[in-house]
Amino acid sequence: MTRGVRVAEGAMPELSAELIALSARSDEALAAALPDESQPPTALHRAMRYSVLGGGKRLRPLLVYATGSAFSAPLTRLDAVAAAVEIIHAYSLIHDDLPAMDNDDLRRGRPTCHVAFGEAMAILAGDALQALAFELLANDEAIEVDAAIRVSMLRTLARACGSVGMAGGQAFDLAAVGQCLSASELERMHVHKTGALIRASIRLGAQAAGCVDEEKLEALDRYGHCIGLAFQIRDDILDVEGVSEKLGKTAGKDVAANKPTYPAILGLDASRTALHELTHQALQAIEPLGAAAAQLRELAIFVAERHA
Repeated sequence: MTRGVRVAEGAMPELSAELIALSARSDEALAAALPDESQPPTALHRAMRYSVLGGGKRLRPLLVYATGSAFSAPLTRLDAVAAAVEIIHAYSLIHDDLPAMDNDDLRRGRPTCHVAFGEAMAILAGDALQALAFELLANDEAIEVDAAIRVSMLRTLARACGSVGMAGGQAFDLAAVGQCLSASELERMHVHKTGALIRASIRLGAQAAGCVDEEKLEALDRYGHCIGLAFQIRDDILDVEGVSEKLGKTAGKDVAANKPTYPAILGLDASRTALHELTHQALQAIEPLGAAAAQLRELAIFVAERHA
């Protein structure tokens, strides 16, 4: 990793006041976008709000804001986009946590959606959240782009959700349980499962800002590819070294479930080396954006050094 981007060992990277404010802004956008829980069907709407508003790092909305701001987009144009990607993320977590999938009972320090509301309602909540995300992108009038760009944004999000994105990644994940994967097979799984929505969040921020420069979009995609894998490697390291209370989910569950992870395949030291190299590559990718990419640089470092 380049000099000056490492946080002191044992220290927790703190987001700048600007990014903390953007995280709070995304919470407000989410609360406004979600159906009121007093509106029928009340149980469904409670489950949706519970799953989306129950905390989280808000990394994907922050990537939308940071990328859009790098191209001078007003924040009002980015609010619905930020809400949409976090809503998709919440939907994916609900479904991933189900007994038929990863069978988790703890998420963000609280019972998972299916534990709190039952499996049927959790499935419906995930389905409704996915639909809501596309509705936001299609209808929000503050996204002041032409029709072709808006359709491209819908395509970007759809691709991140489907068989070449998160759903495909989850299929790879289910098939990998108990298997001995190569490093390249593990990377393929996480490029889909974790990386697809992270890359989409970045691209959507640029598209909402009206960016059509393919060279810049490709640089942002390289950045997103690197931090998406870095995020997963850090997650896998935390699954070994972290504690449930700090993580907000069950520590050690991947190992107990005999899932392939980066530490299991590469070892902890090699996993840390890969994490640092990916962060370095991410920072290199956005160097051409100069000072405008300051928040993207901060988020890359946060991804690599977070403790939860």
